[in-house]
Amino acid sequence: MLAGLSLGTEFKRYGKGAMPRIALATIVLLPLLYGAMYLWVFWNPFDEVNKVSVAIVNEDAGAVSQGKQLDAGRQVQEQLLASDELDLTATDEADAADGLAHGRYYFTITIPKDFSSAIASAISDDPHKATIEFQYNDANSYLAGIIGQNASAQVLEAVNGAIGEQAVDQILVGLVSAGKGLTTAADGAKQLAAGMGTANSGAQQLSDGADELAVNMVTARDGSAQLADGARQLASGVDQATAPLTAALKDVAKSGLKPTQYADDVASLTKEASTLLDGIGAVGAGQSQAEHALSGVIAQLRNSNDPGARSLAASLRPVQKFLRTEGVDPDTAQRVTTLSQQSKSLSAQLGDRNSGLRSLLGQLESGELPGKVGELVGGANQLSAGAGQLNSGLVQLTDGSQRLSDGATQLADGTPKLLDGANQLSTGLADGVKQIPDFGDSQRRAKTASNLSQPVELSSVTHNEAPTFGAGFAPFFVPLALFIGTLIIWMLIKPVQVRPVLDGLGGLRAVLWSYWPAVLIAFAQVVVMFLVAHFAVGLDPVHPLGTAAFMLLISGAFLALIQMFTAVFGVAVGRVVSLAFLMVQIVASGGIYPVETTAKLAQVVHPYDPMSYAVTGMRQLISGGVDHRLWISVIVLAGVMLVSIGVSSWAARRSRQLTMDQLYPPVEV
Repeated sequence: MLAGLSLGTEFKRYGKGAMPRIALATIVLLPLLYGAMYLWVFWNPFDEVNKVSVAIVNEDAGAVSQGKQLDAGRQVQEQLLASDELDLTATDEADAADGLAHGRYYFTITIPKDFSSAIASAISDDPHKATIEFQYNDANSYLAGIIGQNASAQVLEAVNGAIGEQAVDQILVGLVSAGKGLTTAADGAKQLAAGMGTANSGAQQLSDGADELAVNMVTARDGSAQLADGARQLASGVDQATAPLTAALKDVAKSGLKPTQYADDVASLTKEASTLLDGIGAVGAGQSQAEHALSGVIAQLRNSNDPGARSLAASLRPVQKFLRTEGVDPDTAQRVTTLSQQSKSLSAQLGDRNSGLRSLLGQLESGELPGKVGELVGGANQLSAGAGQLNSGLVQLTDGSQRLSDGATQLADGTPKLLDGANQLSTGLADGVKQIPDFGDSQRRAKTASNLSQPVELSSVTHNEAPTFGAGFAPFFVPLALFIGTLIIWMLIKPVQVRPVLDGLGGLRAVLWSYWPAVLIAFAQVVVMFLVAHFAVGLDPVHPLGTAAFMLLISGAFLALIQMFTAVFGVAVGRVVSLAFLMVQIVASGGIYPVETTAKLAQVVHPYDPMSYAVTGMRQLISGGVDHRLWISVIVLAGVMLVSIGVSSWAARRSRQLTMDQLYPPVEV
């Protein structure tokens, strides 16, 4: 049993001489190449992205938006250059393409010619998105392209934050203007509704008036028809009446008579006739008076009681009858009086050379009167034609008034609907004005534009955060370095001492005879790696002592596992199997990418991969968040170590009888 705990001669021989000591020191330090140097080199590459050479090309031609010059491309370029997040070089398209092709630039950023116009299109009839073109060349570096894609997302976020805020601000300005216009429209709609109320009342009155006009136009049409018929009859009568007169007047003109020459004689004659008529009138008046007086005397005599008086009254009645019937009666006297007056008027007109009658006689004498009669006939005919036209026009006006009445009725029927629509429009616009937010002053509008352009703000919380890239990948690189370290240990130390086994030493004791010296070297590897990673590289585990102890458990498990491969398959084949198993562990451990993103075979192998448990335990000890997975990892690794030692013991006991392959190995490494 003490032999199983002894360090054995295999370890003691490295304490003699310089080269063995150098070899032992090399074995101890070699895992640093994987566990410390890798971490140091790739400790935090994302903080060095500003050293990645990138070309930026601004081809933006600018645009005019709302009367102002917009140079969004220049703003983006200046913002990116000032950020210092990348090693940006402002250049042209040709240099950028050449630099990308020959490795001077890892990727290029191109702002196209229509960038500003696309930004301004947000408030146009044809809104479309602006683009920024990123070009990569994986022949320069695939990871540089990945970095460029991450950078493009950050650039896009920054540009959307700045340019998007400007675009939204323009929209808000337009919305404010639209709100003012909508307010004005609401006021106008209110006035329109009031006007439509007045128009509705007027339309009703217009309809009533149009109906009344249509009725009156029918009356006027019928009257004009009668007027036209009368005018035609008048024209016909005038024509018939004036035809003989015209002929007579023409005969007078041809006879050579001079009516004006007889005017004075006729005037004297009519004057004497007037005097005679006055006398006749006086006689008639006296006769009438005598008849009235005699009638009164006869009446008195008839009423007397004296018979003689009554007899006298009877004798006077023939005289009364004569005066009443045979003399000048009152009607005749009146006609005589009228004739006397007319004679006087005629005498006066004939005596006055400026009178109308003397003028008429002059026209008769000169032959002008027939022409006047012709004018009378023509006027009558014109009157008849005009009356006919008037009737035709009134017929059309009557039809038009009927259509006007119908249209006015339709208008009167439609204006209530228009009034309702105007009221709804006024109410809707008023409600719309209330719904438009008030963005206040420019400062408040700018804040609103910022919120609308980036309505969602990222708030992320990382539990058990790995502060750097190196700290995040340390759980993978440390087990990898420990596996390499243990593999090299078994290259210098014999995994199983054959001679003690042949001499009858038990298998377990023979395995432990080699295992304990290897553990001591592995312990030195763990101590050196932990100290360098912590103090030199900057790895700061949440649980430092637990990390160191777990690293020692990992080394012990890997030592036992590689020792088992060597004991079972022999030194040469065992080393090849160990290297192959290392590759399987790397791809199935989930140390770089989540295992769900790897190939299906890797996902199947993952639960049986010792390195996957080593990675899981290291993650929880370095970053924190220890849970049941750590204890499962401890149990699995301890189980791997114990099972491997057990299998190695069985293989060592089996090797007490040497075979030809053991004496002369077909493969040596």
